Amino acid sequence: MSKKQKLLDKFLRNPISKTLTFDELETLLISLGFEKIDGAGSRIKFFNKEKDSLINLHKPHPSKILKIYLVRQIQDKLKEIL
Repeated sequence: MSKKQKLLDKFLRNPISKTLTFDELETLLISLGFEKIDGAGSRIKFFNKEKDSLINLHKPHPSKILKIYLVRQIQDKLKEIL
């Protein structure tokens, strides 16, 4: 199983893992064809031109661990485009 597939499985798993990091999310989305667009402050956008899909979020801080509600939103978006 590839690293990309392992990350995808980790993000789509239920119950949601409480150890998912922003770096893992960034790696996964870039491998799925998203482009990272930095915004003001901690705002980050990921845009996939091919699928015309936008993920808009705030980078978690001070910890890099993603909140559960955010992972749910990402799960919904990934299920839409995959």
